[in-house]
Amino acid sequence: MKRPLFISVAALALATSLFAADPTPPEGMAYIKPGKFFMGSEDGASDEQPVHELTMHGFFIDKTEVTNEEFEKFAKATGYVTVAERPLSKKEIPDLLPEFEGKTVSLCHRPPPGAVDLRDYRSWWAAVPGASWRHPDGEGSDLKGREKYPVVHVCWDDAQAYCKWAGKRLPTEAEWEFAARGGLDRQPFVWGKEFNPSGKWMANTWQGKFPQVNTGEDGFKGTAPVGSFPANGYGLFDMAGNVWEWCSDLYLPDYYKQSPAENPTGPTTSYDPDEPGIAKHVTRGGSWMCVDSYCKGYRPSARMKTSPDSGMQNLGFRCVKDVETK
Repeated sequence: MKRPLFISVAALALATSLFAADPTPPEGMAYIKPGKFFMGSEDGASDEQPVHELTMHGFFIDKTEVTNEEFEKFAKATGYVTVAERPLSKKEIPDLLPEFEGKTVSLCHRPPPGAVDLRDYRSWWAAVPGASWRHPDGEGSDLKGREKYPVVHVCWDDAQAYCKWAGKRLPTEAEWEFAARGGLDRQPFVWGKEFNPSGKWMANTWQGKFPQVNTGEDGFKGTAPVGSFPANGYGLFDMAGNVWEWCSDLYLPDYYKQSPAENPTGPTTSYDPDEPGIAKHVTRGGSWMCVDSYCKGYRPSARMKTSPDSGMQNLGFRCVKDVETK
């Protein structure tokens, strides 16, 4: 006697997904298939723990960080003025220093003359008048020859405005790490176990004595054109180094202890024990200013917290887009 054939709904759905054709990504984007991965690191900072397994949906993500030429198209089409391009006033910032009244200002790296306390970031960051995405190094600098470089000096609101115009959004922190790992399971870097495999530089980071001297052994002493280094397993460039990237999530140091197991979108409140009164968003990926002696932010599990009004010389973003379902 033949046994009746029985296939569960779940098994049928899985079989259908396995044989279904992947959706075609929009130009400049890659498709990240649904799947599972382990988020966090046992060897990282306390806010990267505990390591936890997540189930993720599929989505599209930009292959590169948003470039200056892409952001310029947005600015021209909309007339948008970034926060860094808006003059400061004591009305909005009561403790504003007199020399910045009525000026536009953003943060740029300025190498100190000698050794400094690495706990005091003010030693190498300076509020530079005139610095903005149009003038990444301050007054007198421009975008000539930097069209393919990542846009910088964009705050969280600026990135959000661009995403809305482009019909996209910022990635969640979980989406970002899932994509950054490129299919590798619990590896310290987005390309594997070794930082410089066979002596090859895999990302735009800092070499030399931080923060005084960057020797530029990887070919760059500041930002690099997007795609200058090898892509990860999902075909994504600069998921480590170059510029920090905004995520949509608010920051909580212990969020992983309460994170949902499927498609987490971040907490509803923010708290940073280092600056309790300032709500912050997560940034990921590290930048050209990351080095072992100070910041290992180029690790896929590394988390940074940044106030949403901040614009800096090493901070940019990339976008994601939801897959339309029928």
